[in-house]
Amino acid sequence: MAKDPMLKFVGTAQAFPSKREAQLRAEDFREIAERYAPEKADEQSARCSQCGVPYCSVHCPLGNHIPDWLRLTAQGRLREAYEMSNLTSTMPEICGRICPQDRLCEGNCVIETAGHGAVTIGSVEKYITDTAWAEGWVEPIEAGAPRGQSVAIIGAGPGGLTAAEYLCVAGYEVHVYDRHDRAGGLLTYGIPGFKLEKDVVMRRINRLQEGGIIFHQNFEVGRDAALDELRAKHDAVLIATGVYKARNIKTPGSGLDGVVPALDFLTISNRKGFGDSVPAFDDGSMNAAGKDVVVIGGGDTAMDCVRTAIRQGAKSVKCLYRRDRDNMPGSQREVANAEEEGVEFVWLSAPKSFDGNDGKVSKILASKMRLGAPDASGRRSPESDPDGDFTLDADMVIMALGFEAEDLPALFGAQELGVTRWGTVRVDHKTMMTNLDGVFAVGDIVRGASLVVWAIKDGRDVTEHMHRWLKNKADAAKVAA
Repeated sequence: MAKDPMLKFVGTAQAFPSKREAQLRAEDFREIAERYAPEKADEQSARCSQCGVPYCSVHCPLGNHIPDWLRLTAQGRLREAYEMSNLTSTMPEICGRICPQDRLCEGNCVIETAGHGAVTIGSVEKYITDTAWAEGWVEPIEAGAPRGQSVAIIGAGPGGLTAAEYLCVAGYEVHVYDRHDRAGGLLTYGIPGFKLEKDVVMRRINRLQEGGIIFHQNFEVGRDAALDELRAKHDAVLIATGVYKARNIKTPGSGLDGVVPALDFLTISNRKGFGDSVPAFDDGSMNAAGKDVVVIGGGDTAMDCVRTAIRQGAKSVKCLYRRDRDNMPGSQREVANAEEEGVEFVWLSAPKSFDGNDGKVSKILASKMRLGAPDASGRRSPESDPDGDFTLDADMVIMALGFEAEDLPALFGAQELGVTRWGTVRVDHKTMMTNLDGVFAVGDIVRGASLVVWAIKDGRDVTEHMHRWLKNKADAAKVAA
């Protein structure tokens, strides 16, 4: 009987793929770590304890069969490991790169809680599917037998792309409408290359296009067609726009030149990486080179901004956050990466006003904060310390305070579309359908700003509801005929 390769967590230490030296990686937008060598992936997978209740899977929004593909990897059965990971996720190599594993699967790993260091699940997941692409194991999409029905998907982000793939395989004609010139949403334009190189996203999109999914780029619902026109043209509609409206604070001086929204900054940087002509970058207005940069916020978007500014050649980069390190929403791994690359974190601090010369920001008046009683979310609320004012030099201030929903009823010319008081689309959570018959919605536009992995889950789940509704519609049409 073959010896069981698993449960090696006592004798084998946790090891992540080696990161490139901080000074070198801060000079480019390549991913900071290389793939595991095969023996290292096998070795790290073998640390899995194969516990009876796999908390890693329980805390994965997709319910990935993590212990199963770790075992297969440890046994050298990598193609089977890929096929297992692909059962529950349309983008495993993307999730392996950008999921906050320290807050999800790895953060709930049993051997982590026992003090042995979590299995490096995300790195193994990335390795498995990168190998699958290299070896040609990722098969083309095979469209199902045509059903004679079409679906419109508004938004080419992770939720929309996931639903598009499943619906295509189910036999529907799928049209994806997106406002950008490239599909991918935040995967393409919001997340920097040092976390997610763009060829990784583009090969997924190319696979969808080659599978017969039709993309309509530079298409804005409301400008190029109202929602009702898409409803008349297609048998069902899925809204998967995400949330793009920058959350702001009413701080004196926030209208000065040089105070910019985080997503604008990241999008322009990513466009430059694609080789696009970007006047706002070339004229220096959205380029951090040579500037004292201050990023306001403590989430993952703020971490993307500080690390992008470093790579653009900023003179200095500071992150101003109103809570302390332990109470920040962003990934602690990203904070550590940023610190290694030269970012300075100014904890328990918040801006009071922005000052400048000739209409351009040059300084921030900030206030020290202290943590008071917990708020409704359970986190301790920051309170201003009246004796703790200080000033920071700032040629560029990047506001990374999160995102809110745009006014979709007005944008789409569909005032009857039901939304919540936060502007997110209201759905029946049993069917994922809006108040408009045959119009469904998924992802951040329903949840509010959230994680890519939740959008993928929603895109997967809505397929079943849409299929059932479309089948009933087709059956009713046959009876009526």
